[in-house]
This record gives sequence, structure tokens and C-alpha cells, in this order.
Amino acid sequence: MADPPNVIENEENRNDNENNSDTNNSNNSGNDDDNSSASASGSASGNGNDNANRNGNDNDNENDNNNAGRDGDGDGNVNNNNDSITGERDNNVDNDPKKNSCSCAKSDFFPEESFQSWSSYGKALMETRARLKERLLARSSDDHEIHGLRARSQNQMKRDLNWFDLIWFGVGAVMGAGVFVLTGEAAHDLAGPAVLISYLVSGCAALLSVICYTEFAVELPVAGGSFAYLRVELGDFVAFIAAGNILFEYVVAGASVSRSWTSYCATLFNYKPNEFRISMPSMGKGFEYWDPMAVVVSVVICIFASFSMKGSSRFNSVATIIHIGVLLFIIIAGSTQANLANFDPFSPFGFQGILKASSVIFFAYVGFDGVATLGEETKKPGRDIPIGLVGSMLIVITTYSLLAAVVCLMQPYNEIDVDAPFTIAFEAVGMNWAKLLVGIGALKGMTTVLLAIIIAESRYFTHIARTHMAPPILAVVHKKLGTPVNAAVIMTATNCVVAFFTSLDVLASLLSISTLFIFSLVAIGLLVRRYYSTGVTSDKDRNKLIIFLVLIVCSATGMALLWAWGVNSWLVYLFVVGIWFSATLGIRLKVKQARSPKLWGAPFVPWLPSGSIALNLFMMGSIDGASFLRFMGWTAVLLTYYVLVGLHASYDASKETVKMQVEDNDVERVPATSEPVELNTITTSRV
Repeated sequence: MADPPNVIENEENRNDNENNSDTNNSNNSGNDDDNSSASASGSASGNGNDNANRNGNDNDNENDNNNAGRDGDGDGNVNNNNDSITGERDNNVDNDPKKNSCSCAKSDFFPEESFQSWSSYGKALMETRARLKERLLARSSDDHEIHGLRARSQNQMKRDLNWFDLIWFGVGAVMGAGVFVLTGEAAHDLAGPAVLISYLVSGCAALLSVICYTEFAVELPVAGGSFAYLRVELGDFVAFIAAGNILFEYVVAGASVSRSWTSYCATLFNYKPNEFRISMPSMGKGFEYWDPMAVVVSVVICIFASFSMKGSSRFNSVATIIHIGVLLFIIIAGSTQANLANFDPFSPFGFQGILKASSVIFFAYVGFDGVATLGEETKKPGRDIPIGLVGSMLIVITTYSLLAAVVCLMQPYNEIDVDAPFTIAFEAVGMNWAKLLVGIGALKGMTTVLLAIIIAESRYFTHIARTHMAPPILAVVHKKLGTPVNAAVIMTATNCVVAFFTSLDVLASLLSISTLFIFSLVAIGLLVRRYYSTGVTSDKDRNKLIIFLVLIVCSATGMALLWAWGVNSWLVYLFVVGIWFSATLGIRLKVKQARSPKLWGAPFVPWLPSGSIALNLFMMGSIDGASFLRFMGWTAVLLTYYVLVGLHASYDASKETVKMQVEDNDVERVPATSEPVELNTITTSRV
């Protein structure tokens, strides 16, 4: 860890830079030569300012430059063709007023060399094997993700958020359809009153992932979230697969919440949920009810989210605080109708039912990773993000557990309503007057969740488009609004299509697989970040790390498969757990740590990320086979897109990046057929 006084000094410098944008811009301009040299060094050799800071070998000037670089000028604009983040001249900024808003031209979708003509595309396809070999393990750098890619959005997002905003954004992003809808299904069909344990198990898995995310979010405060983290640590290809699943996660979550909004609205007016939908029995099970209300709700919230991030945050904070008040009412009022006899039997479906419910209701915790996408809009990431992420998750876990206990105490588990468990529970105990308040609270909660989903997925998509893995027009930040309007509109349209056709039970399991998969990758990425650095880690330690990581993943997967196959031998489980324990201990004792966090780091490394991997993969083993088939089908679609489009677009973008670095920084030219400066270099200490 960095020396505490230095941390405080860095944070104060950031605050000064944010509150004195004119001075900061002047300083950046006055030190343009120094910044350019530092950027060239950081990009070409991995020994730049940001890299030196990571290893504790920086000097005061480098600290000042890096602090200014991370915080920018806070005004959300790029002025005088200078990047307000780095203070360097930005060749990617186009001053065309049309392109500085959200309009588009044909070249905005496929501007890369490989797509200029059919002959160019054919040539690119002929080089697919060589390009794939080069890009497969290509890795980005902190400096490029923080500084270089932001410039491709042409305008900067506004730094308006603090830890208070992030806490309520996290709570608002999570508490919604999960607790109000899936609690009924999990208690009635899967776990009984033991759904309380299921929420705790899922909450522990989510909390471990939150802590892994927090270290990354502080070190890499960018809109790309886990996509950017994996691009730096696990490479371009893994990041792309994760990106596809991240977007899939948010599309499914948005569709699920908007359909749940319809269900609760119908229940509030004493109708069955499907009476507010259009019946189309010819479409088959799971797709036979079309939901126009879900589409309307999504569009309205998208319009609101696109106009102002600060306004959205204020609305979310107020609505979420009111929502917490409603939940406290449910807990207190429901407790007055509690009957301990309803807890017997406590676990009618056994331990397997508890874990099955855990994997399904993990959906209820999805959304916290959206906080990590707000790094570019946070005033002090090193302070605000850890408080926001961990604080919001502790509030959510506590509230969910109490709500699950109360609803099971109010009714026998087999009488709990699957679609609207809380409103029907109050009706069943004669508290009809409470039904309206609970229904309104549920709708309010789902509204804030949907708002958070649209905000988060648009930020993810913006950063993905910056890498050209998606059309770069989607990376544009609106000049006046300071929000990624293009990405928000496209993602909301996708949400609407899925929500219109697909039922909640089909969506929930799909979401859990995608989410657990991404969280496992982030935990692996954290281990790589701590224990591997090019030029620092020896080949021997690198090989040990690879072996231990393979053993951790294989043992966790083996545990999940054994459970899914119904193996009951405890000796077998102990053997597999022993492999996991030995591999984690091996990393701790046999591999030298290559990097320490500068501002905030996850505790108990490697145990905490290794435990997160094991728990996430084990929970995946409780998900039904049909969902895995759909997941594999989606992965096949991603691979097809990558081979035909994404690979070639990102390859051309990397060539252009290297060319600009050579021209702007006057460094020795590197081979233009690859991206060694940006991606094959991991930050190292200054020699």
C-alpha cells in the first residue's frame, strides 16, 4: 500500500484540480512537454507516471501530473484541442459540431481501414488467423484506458458524483424486481423459509465480488467497468467475451425489471399480471405474452437518464430513500403478523434447494457493478467508490435478509404468491390497507433500478465502443448534456425488444449465469494484477501463477459439477476443496507479489478473490442445463461477431493508436502491425 500521507496529499491535489479547472488547464498547458514525454514513456515502455506511482518510485512532479490526469478539469468539456484529462494535444477530437453532439454519418459506424471496401474487408478476413494470434492475449495499460480511450468520446463526462450519490445509486440499482418478485418464486418452489439462507449465500458471493471490483474501480476510474479491468489484466479477447456478457447481463436485467414493473402495476389494480399484456399463445412457452407497458416505461426512463447525470442521481437518491422507508414499513408491519409456525419446515427442499434458490436470486444482487462505471463521473474515486460500493451492498444484504424472513413468517411457504409475494401476504393477513403502499413502493424501487441499469449499460457500451469493438459512434458523449446519449438510446431499444417478448422466468436464470461468469473473471483479473507484471515477475513465478490459477478454477468447477451430478461422498468434496486450498496457499507462499494498490486495495489477497471464484462457479452449478445452452448459444454469437467484425475493427484502431503515439510524442517507431505499446505492456516499476 502507498504511504498514508502520500494518499492524503494525492487526494487533496485531486480536489484542488477539480475546484480550480482554469488553473489546472493552465498548468497542463505549461507542462505540455513534460506530460508528452511522460505519456510516451508510459505507453512505450510501461514506465510512465502512472506506472511509477503504482510501484512507489514516482517523484513529486509525476504525482502532480498523474493526479491531474486522473481527475481532469471537472467541467465535462475538451477545450482548445487539449485533453482535459492528460493535458496533452488530442488528435482524436473532432471539432465538427455535428459530431460533438449525437448525430452520425455512415463512416461513424465502420471508419476502420478494413471496412472501407469489400476488397479491404476480404483482405482483412484473409488475415484473420494472424490478427487473432496477435490480439488474443494483447493487453491494455492503465494509462491508455484512463487517458487515451476517453479522448475518443470527443467530450468528457461531468464529475458531479460523491460517495453519498454512489451509495444510493448502488442501493437503487440493486433493490427492485429481485426482492419483490423472485422472493416469491424462490420461497414457494425452491427453498421454503430457508430462502433467508439463500439470500445470505448470494449476498456473500456478491460482497466478495464487490470488494474485487472496488480495487479495480479506484485504480481504473473509467466508464468501462469490468470490461476495462479485464482488458488490462486478461487481454483483449477475454475482455470482448466479457463485454458481450456484460451487455447481455444489463439487457436481460433491464427487460426483467420492466416486465416486473408491469406485473406489480397490474397487481396494484387487482388484475393478474398477464391481463396487462397481449396474449400470443402461438409464440410458445415463455414468449406468449407481449408487454407494451414495459416498453413505454423503459423509453420514458431513458429520456430522463439522458438529460442529466446529476439530475438522475438526485432523483435516484430521493426515490431510493423513500423506497427504503417503504421496505422498513414492510419489515415492521409484517413482523406484527409473524407466526413462527410458518418456519416449520424450515428447509423443505433440503440444502440443494437452498443453493438452487441462491443461484436464481443472485439476480436480486445484480446492478452493483454499475457503480464501477461511474468512475469518470466521480469527484474522488479513491474515497467515494469504496464507500459507495461496500456501503450500498451491506445495506442491500441486510434489507433482503429481513424481507425474506418477514414474508415467510407471514404465510406458509407454499401459500406465498410467486408474482407479488409481499402485496398478497399483507392481503392474506387482513392488512388490505397496506397493499397499496407496498405496491407503490415496489414500483418506485423498480423504477430506480431501471434508471440505474440504463445509466450503467450506456457507460459500459460507451467504453466498449471507444475500443472499436462496437461502432465508435456509440462512444460519443453529448457536448452539452455530458452523457452518452447514443449508447443509452441503442441499449434501451434492445431492452425494449427483449422485454416485449420474453417472460421473467426465462430471463432470470440467463442473467445469473452471465453475471457469475463475469464476476469470476474479475476475481481472476485481480489475482493477475497483484501477482503478475511484465518486466517485474520472473518467468518462474509467472508459470507458477498460471498453474495455481488453473487449479483454483478446475477445483471450483469440479465442486460445481459434483454437486450438479448429485455426488454425496464428503471425501470427494474434501479432496476437491483441498486442491483449491493448496493452490491458493501456493500463490500466497510461492509467488512474489508484483504490485501493490496505491489508494485502496482488497484485503486478504489471494484468499478473498480465490474464494470469490470458487463461490461464483459453485453457484453456477445449480443453474439448469437449458440456461447453459442459451448461454453457450449467446457466446457462439459473440465469437462470430468477433471474428467477422470486432477483431478487425480493434486491430485497425490499435494500429492507429501506435501511429499517433509515434507522431505526437516523437518516439522511435514501433511495428505498425500490432499494438505492443498499448496492449502488450503491463505497467512496471521504473528501473
